[in-house]
Amino acid sequence: MNTLSSHVLDTTAGAPASGIAITLTSPNGKRYEGETDEDGRCKTWGVERLAAGTYSLRFHCEEYLLFHHGKSFYPFVDIHFILEEDGGHYHVPLLISPFGFSSYRGS
Repeated sequence: MNTLSSHVLDTTAGAPASGIAITLTSPNGKRYEGETDEDGRCKTWGVERLAAGTYSLRFHCEEYLLFHHGKSFYPFVDIHFILEEDGGHYHVPLLISPFGFSSYRGS
């Protein structure tokens, strides 16, 4: 069984980014909504089981960046990734700033 979590960190402020809406899109095109908590984390998507396949996370970061930094070059960030059959837990962090972003497979 696969599980998924995410964490958004604001590298300009050096702090978690709370209140960022995230859309998870499954291999069959079904969408699930989440939002980062006070610690910048999102662990629940409204789906219990994530099958193997190619997924995407869309981080709707423009509103957050405009509010906290007055500028946002990126209205959203899309990250596509592959979940393997019985791959276990997947963690997809996002590091953002008004003019850059980075991601990696976390633990």
